[in-house]
Amino acid sequence: MSTLQMQGIEKQFSGVPALRSVDFEVKAGEVHALLGANGAGKSTLMKILTGAYQLDSGTISIGGETVQIQSPQDAKALGIQCVYQEVDTALIPYLSVAENILQDRLVQATGSGWINWKRLYDESEELLRKFGFSIPVKMTVEECSLSEKQLILIARAALQKAKYVIFDEPTAPLSTKESERLFQIIAQLKQEGVGIIYISHRLPEIFEICDRITVMRDGRHVVTTETASTSIDEIIGHMLGKSFEEEFPKAKVDIGEPILEVKGAKGGKVRGADLTVREGEIVGVVGLVGAGKTELARLLFGADAAEAGDIRLKGAPLQLRTPKDAVDAGIVLVPEERRKEGIFVEESVKNNLSVASLTKWSRFGFVRGGSESGLARELVQRLGVKTADISQLVGFLSGGNQQKVAIGKWLETDASVFMFDEPTKGVDIGAKSDIYRLIGNLAQQRKGILYFSCEFPEVIGIADRILVMCEGRIVKELSREEATQEVIMYYASGGE
Repeated sequence: MSTLQMQGIEKQFSGVPALRSVDFEVKAGEVHALLGANGAGKSTLMKILTGAYQLDSGTISIGGETVQIQSPQDAKALGIQCVYQEVDTALIPYLSVAENILQDRLVQATGSGWINWKRLYDESEELLRKFGFSIPVKMTVEECSLSEKQLILIARAALQKAKYVIFDEPTAPLSTKESERLFQIIAQLKQEGVGIIYISHRLPEIFEICDRITVMRDGRHVVTTETASTSIDEIIGHMLGKSFEEEFPKAKVDIGEPILEVKGAKGGKVRGADLTVREGEIVGVVGLVGAGKTELARLLFGADAAEAGDIRLKGAPLQLRTPKDAVDAGIVLVPEERRKEGIFVEESVKNNLSVASLTKWSRFGFVRGGSESGLARELVQRLGVKTADISQLVGFLSGGNQQKVAIGKWLETDASVFMFDEPTKGVDIGAKSDIYRLIGNLAQQRKGILYFSCEFPEVIGIADRILVMCEGRIVKELSREEATQEVIMYYASGGE
């Protein structure tokens, strides 16, 4: 049985250790979970395995033979593939679904000067049908939803007959049904002798599909154990270095007068939304994938045009034609796709944290650098952002730290309504707790919070009231006391 082994792996960035003599292995035909809080070193270790980074010291071997991985091409040649969490970095938006799936073959065909387009489309359709996916193969990737993009990546990895496949938060954008289908595909790959490295912050699914679990913390290997011989509580303890007793810290707040009132909102997928948010109140908007949550958030942020409806902030009517209108009025959004819409990945932590409040730190068009840096350092400390320096590019931070930056940029604005769209997607259990506390602090400051999520336990844990969406409409309002996962699912799936 062929085993891929990484031994004594070390890596530094600007003199700061990211990996400290890490050992990890995956056997052919096993599903091995790689877990750890954001900043633990999981992504760095996997980027070394896929050739995106080069190790400083240590060895990688397959079947007992040492291999050299200097580039992504080297990794692919060795049969190592990755289905990335950030799908937009791995797909070409202006090409079709078929072209993205058969990308490698397309490059070879282009070199020969001849492409059989009918065969390309037929093969893609056959592959997607084999895996139970229903996506038009001639549609461009930029027209696809987030979940469809993830399925395209999975199909491409399966097509290339990889020996080892890394799944990085693969279920984050998927519905329950799509996730179940993914687990069937993973089981199929496992039967074919493929070694699976599975990274996820959803611990129940780890215990459902993984044979072994490795936990990292602070750039070190902590433990490797058989899944059957451990528990979720033990794994959380290993990840955090302490017991995690309060998953959903809920601050007590006296709820005040209405801040945001929405009546009859329509536009795109949103077919009818009435809601009110009060001072200090966290209102959860929950539904299944495709229910229209993100579209409602975008509509209330002025990113998408409203066809009808009345929106009032503190009693005054609003016309939201652009996000600038919303921000000027005092409504801000932390979007679902943080790398694409929430942060500037090629800018520094400092620039990202100050961008929304630059007018406070500039005069006559010139930015006061000292004040801007002081703000950034204060926010980094307040938010608990793990970064070597405020000048570090945000793209090099872990997912949870990127999300803290995406939230932090709004904190120095005068916003009275904060909207969060899937704020803990792809975020580890420790960073989740930080984000819940941050949202609780905003509620204590009398801000109104709209919290959009498809994670039912999360919304039940954090919200004061819960609005359930189905097919573009808000179909049910539940108090915190009334809400259970079963009741939410009933209404979210069309029950009346």
